[in-house]
Amino acid sequence: MRDTIKDHKDFLMSPDDPTARSEYFFVRAKAARFADNPRVGFTVTKRTFKLAVDRNRAKRLLRDWVRHYSKILSDKFDYVFIARPGILTATRPMGRTAMKKALAYILCKYAPRPKKPKPIKKKDKKRKNDNRS
Repeated sequence: MRDTIKDHKDFLMSPDDPTARSEYFFVRAKAARFADNPRVGFTVTKRTFKLAVDRNRAKRLLRDWVRHYSKILSDKFDYVFIARPGILTATRPMGRTAMKKALAYILCKYAPRPKKPKPIKKKDKKRKNDNRS
């Protein structure tokens, strides 16, 4: 799995950063600070989850879902996952489906795609005096 984000300043995002929403979490992505070592971070607030047991469960679920779809994560982004209250009622398959959709959305909408070369068009060779009667 990827390294985790530990510094507070690395969790801060700008409004222009790619975002995906789910019933269970938000995903924010920003350009990777270190291109060779993209990271992932998890935010589970005490305001949202009063009990430590709930906060730990939410983090555990997020880590599991991210680990399951680690191949979908782009190396160009650092990801921050913010838990929402609905995560505590989620089952593993429901959460994995939501994670796949959110990550695919970010990749499809925001990840830079390599430019495809334009196909070479073959010119039609027609003779000027082809209309013989």
